[in-house]
Amino acid sequence: MDIDPVDFLGRRFVDAIVAAFGDGFADTDPLVRPAQNPQFGDFQSNVAMGLAKRVGKPPREIAQTIVASAKLDDVCEQPEIAGPGFINLRLRADALPRLLTQLEGDLTREAHSTVREASSWASGSKRVVVDLVGVNIAKQMHVGHLRSSIIGDSLCRVLSRVGNEVIPQNHLGDWGLQIAMVIASLRRRGIDLDSLDLDALEVEYRDANLECKADRQALDTARRIKAGAHRIAEWEAQVAGAEQRLEEAKSTLVRLQSGDGEIVAAWEKITAITLAGCYEIYDLLDLNVTEEHNRGESFYRERLRPVVEEFIASGIAIESQGAIVVEIEGDDTPLLIRKSDGGFLYATTDLAAIRYRVQELGARRVIYVVDARQRDHFRKVFEAVRMIGWDRLPDGSRAELRHVPFGAVCGEDGKPLKTRSGENIKLKDLLIEAIQRAGAIVREKNPDLPAEEQSQVARAVGIGSVKYADLSTQLQKDYVFAWDRMLAFEGNTGAYLQNQYVRIRSIGRKAPPDVRDAAAFRIEAPEEKTLALTLLRYPGTLTSVAQALEPHRLCQYLYDLAGAFSVFYTQCPVLKAETSQLRDARIRLARITERILADGLSLLGIRTLERM
Repeated sequence: MDIDPVDFLGRRFVDAIVAAFGDGFADTDPLVRPAQNPQFGDFQSNVAMGLAKRVGKPPREIAQTIVASAKLDDVCEQPEIAGPGFINLRLRADALPRLLTQLEGDLTREAHSTVREASSWASGSKRVVVDLVGVNIAKQMHVGHLRSSIIGDSLCRVLSRVGNEVIPQNHLGDWGLQIAMVIASLRRRGIDLDSLDLDALEVEYRDANLECKADRQALDTARRIKAGAHRIAEWEAQVAGAEQRLEEAKSTLVRLQSGDGEIVAAWEKITAITLAGCYEIYDLLDLNVTEEHNRGESFYRERLRPVVEEFIASGIAIESQGAIVVEIEGDDTPLLIRKSDGGFLYATTDLAAIRYRVQELGARRVIYVVDARQRDHFRKVFEAVRMIGWDRLPDGSRAELRHVPFGAVCGEDGKPLKTRSGENIKLKDLLIEAIQRAGAIVREKNPDLPAEEQSQVARAVGIGSVKYADLSTQLQKDYVFAWDRMLAFEGNTGAYLQNQYVRIRSIGRKAPPDVRDAAAFRIEAPEEKTLALTLLRYPGTLTSVAQALEPHRLCQYLYDLAGAFSVFYTQCPVLKAETSQLRDARIRLARITERILADGLSLLGIRTLERM
């Protein structure tokens, strides 16, 4: 039997609807939901109202037909039909203990198994590629990388948890003219790359790009207003110098592309310096992203020309003013895949990447965790892939291409979060500040903790709070980065959930040694039933997150679970229960709650603690 009543009751309703009205109704949403008012039952369905027009019968008559066809005897009491056709469902008294036992068993197996496909919660194993992080070499990770990193990592964890083979891909910006500018500048000035760290390298990147930027507009303005020979000469020198530097960079790029040993060695060194800084941040964030997951633009460099050639040969791409474009139906702006000077673009690389990920890796889902500003870009790229058929797998099915867009991280002024000087905040600085702020709170709340443990708690709470604030927000919304709210130990925050976990763990530590782990469940008080029903929602929540790719659903579930447990613990004495049998049954409920909180937080990439 499945565990989540909403899921298995919904499937049984669909089976009943098909049996009663035919295969044409197989796509009906059964609309099974937790009941708003417990006095009417545990679950309800309003599906009959939606079917009335299609079936041509009154909703109440349709509801009676569904109930007569549905096979519910093993889990539900006799369904009740209320009003014009509402179907109310109440679980049998013996159903909850059976379902909780199965849930407990699955949690135990998962805790001791690395084979996710063995889970009874698995929604069907697929190979999934998740494009995340997206670092540019020779530059620091900044706050703009936060969401792609932690959303992508959490999705990888959840998708793996429900049985998929997940391949993270860190799409590095490590190729092209911008990188050649840096290499040319460093070599011209004789800078020893071994003397640079990432901070210094980012300065070199910025300066090299400025050196190659000819300000023709300023020169034209100076000439037009007759600014004087001296001023005009200054701007002419600037433009001439920038053009010379740009030509040097282009020449360096050609050498890089042709495999020149010295240039390639410099490029590799710059890449290594960048990634060393990135891995430090990945470690701070507890990301499951390693060197094997790096797939930079350089990886696709030999695949770009064939991409364009195949689009041309297929007749899908055409020439337009010397450039090669793909016209997208219903869109006034075509997808540019090769510039008039023969240069390739981000779109060309993305096309090559999808071809590789579907045709060579065999991915059935390709997921891009990239900010919402790239929505149009991916829509066009995905459509171009479908037009040429690169999303088609060997069995004839089509891979799902999915852009997961997200909003901006904003300051309390509602604008994208930046420093006072208007620059992007370095991600490392933000994370270190989170740990420091959490450390101050931990020392105030629990000054007796040993210093080493305070440090561990500060890191877990600081990083967890940043992650949870991000992941608990609906993806496409901007959110305000507010320290006080993030680090609060009350409300829907990461610190609150970590603290709830600690409190539940303490129940187990205080329990007497004669507690029976397999004590029979006793679901009698309303608060016990509410907690039990909330626990059973966990597998369905994970399936929902994996399908919709929305981590905030898991955050909301964990917050609901913590709230249900808090009410249960307040109203239903655990260690001081009336009898040892009731005590042991309630401790068993607490332990399942503890396991699910730990598992759910781990899927968000958030650490749990023994003390706070």
